[in-house]
Amino acid sequence: MFELTNKVALVTGARRGMGKTHSLALARQGAKVVVTDINQEECQALVEEIKKQGGEAIALKLDVSKKAEVDSVFDEVIRHFGHLDILVNNAGLYFSKMALELTEEDWEKMMAVNLKGEFLCAQRAAKEMAKNKWGRIINIASVASGQTGVGIAGGAHYTASKGGIIGLSETLAIEWAPLGINVNVIAPGAIDTPMVSAAQMPEEAMKAMLARIPLKRIGKPEEVSAVVVFLASEESSYITGATFYVDGGWLAA
Repeated sequence: MFELTNKVALVTGARRGMGKTHSLALARQGAKVVVTDINQEECQALVEEIKKQGGEAIALKLDVSKKAEVDSVFDEVIRHFGHLDILVNNAGLYFSKMALELTEEDWEKMMAVNLKGEFLCAQRAAKEMAKNKWGRIINIASVASGQTGVGIAGGAHYTASKGGIIGLSETLAIEWAPLGINVNVIAPGAIDTPMVSAAQMPEEAMKAMLARIPLKRIGKPEEVSAVVVFLASEESSYITGATFYVDGGWLAA
C-alpha cells in the first residue's frame, strides 16, 4: 500500500519543518521528489539526505508568490522528469499582528504566500497532471481556518488565508475531477515546527492550548506526513474535496 514508485512529487516550503518531513516520507515510498523553497542551499541539503536513504530528488529555488518563478520551476521539473504527479502545497508564512494594527502590506504579504501561492502552484500542476489524467494536489491549511471554533489573536490575516485554502480546494476538486486530479486539504493543529517555535507562544498560553487537546501533547511533523503519503497514493482514489484535521482531537473536545 501507499506505493509511489515512479511518481514525481513537488513539495513547496520544503527546506524545514513539515515540508522537510513530507519530502522524506514521499521519498521513502518511492517518489522522486522536487524540493523547493526560497533557500536553495537548504533544499540541496535535504536532497543529499534523501539520496543517502536511496531516494531521488532535486532542489529548486521557488518563491510561490511569484508566477514567473512558479512557471520556471515547473518547466524545469518537466524537463528533468517528464511529468508531475503530486503537489504538496506546504509553503506558508506566519507573523503575529493584531487586526487593528495590520497594514495593507501585511495583509497582501500573507495572502501572496499562503493563498495566492497555493493557487499558482495548483493551477500549473493541474495543467501538467491533466496530460496524464492522474494527479494528487494536497493543500496545507490549518485547524484555525474558520467554522472550527479556533481563532488566533494576532492572526486575522493568517486564519483568513487558511480558510481561503479550504474554499479554494473544494472548488478546484469539482473543476478538476474530470481531469483525473484529486484535490484535498490537510489542516494541522499544534505541530512541533520551526514556525510554531518562531511564534514564541507564552508558556501559559501553550499550557492552555495543550489542555484543550485530548491527546495532551503537541503533534509531530511526521504524523502529518503520514496523511500526505496516503493522499498522494492510489489508496485515496475516491477522496477529493475533503479536509483532514490532524489535531490530536482538538476539534472534538
